[in-house]
Amino acid sequence: MSLFSNLWAFGGYVWPFLLVLGIVVFFHELGHFMVGRWCGVKADVFSLGFGPEIYGRVDRHGTRWRLALIPLGGYVKFHGDANAASAGADLSSLSEEEMRISFPTQPVWKRALIVAAGPFANFILAAVIFTGVAYFVGHGVVTPRVEALRPGEVAEAAGFKPGDIIRSINGKPIASWGEMQRIAQASADIPLAFVVEREGKDVALTVTPKMREIETPFGKNRVGLIGLTGSSKREDWQMKRFGPVEAVAQGVTETWYIAERTVVFIAGLIMGTESMDQVSGPIGTGYMAGKVATFGFAALMNLTAVLSVSVGLLNLLPIPMLDGGHLLFQLVEALKGKPLSERTQEYAFRLGFVMMIGLMLFTTINDSWKLLRG
Repeated sequence: MSLFSNLWAFGGYVWPFLLVLGIVVFFHELGHFMVGRWCGVKADVFSLGFGPEIYGRVDRHGTRWRLALIPLGGYVKFHGDANAASAGADLSSLSEEEMRISFPTQPVWKRALIVAAGPFANFILAAVIFTGVAYFVGHGVVTPRVEALRPGEVAEAAGFKPGDIIRSINGKPIASWGEMQRIAQASADIPLAFVVEREGKDVALTVTPKMREIETPFGKNRVGLIGLTGSSKREDWQMKRFGPVEAVAQGVTETWYIAERTVVFIAGLIMGTESMDQVSGPIGTGYMAGKVATFGFAALMNLTAVLSVSVGLLNLLPIPMLDGGHLLFQLVEALKGKPLSERTQEYAFRLGFVMMIGLMLFTTINDSWKLLRG
């Protein structure tokens, strides 16, 4: 393959990655920025990216909007902050008017609102994207009809037969094959009560999905499987369009589902039931964005929504330097009636910085190794 072909292929991964990450980061920081402005706090800088400035302009409120060279994040620096991470305050040289519009001088509830607004904006973005895709594009829906059973799996032992149509699981009506898969995958080692339609009659079956490791482009994923194969018949496939109200409900439901599964995954990492092999960083995200982009713009937007939820939840972790760390400090301040000492906060931010650098190094090495393995 020629150098030109290699560069062209590389570009096919770069632009989807920059688009997805840029949208997610912009709306995260916009959440901080908008709530900060509503609370009367001046933003000195709104930066998309880190490092040297590529382009910048100052608006009528005195905020410098900048596009920076390293597109791996962004920040809003509020007036009075010592740095972009709000890791300290520099109030010694501020006038009374500047004190009024500074972030560190605001009541703790205002600061908490401003900090929480970033992750909240990510959740709103995800819901809006999912709503838009449901309304304008729709979802491919497959009738929950069993075409075949995988020999030796639990579905065969439970009494499923080819041709069965799944009507409900634990009393919840099932309208598509995807709904059944989601419930089964999230219910490893948990008995599920199925009702299937067989030759015009309802048949009750109980099956317990077994935990299995499946290979994905980014490592192994542990899910519950029962051993059913869905229908490949053309008449069982359709594109379902949603009205405005249905689309909003779909958007909120999908956002909640992604958030719930992400929380379960993070808990699994902490408890050791999930593998760190599934954790990806910029390289893995870029590779995934490039692959998903080949399926079309709607698929890329769906990935953006999923990543937005993940970024929102990641930022809520109680790690110094992240929004969750700031919220933890503010909670302690609200309970004590005074902030933690500057020395304590400084050491905490140093620890948070080391943790984030360590995570970045791990995900980079992990992603690189997975790609080298093919």
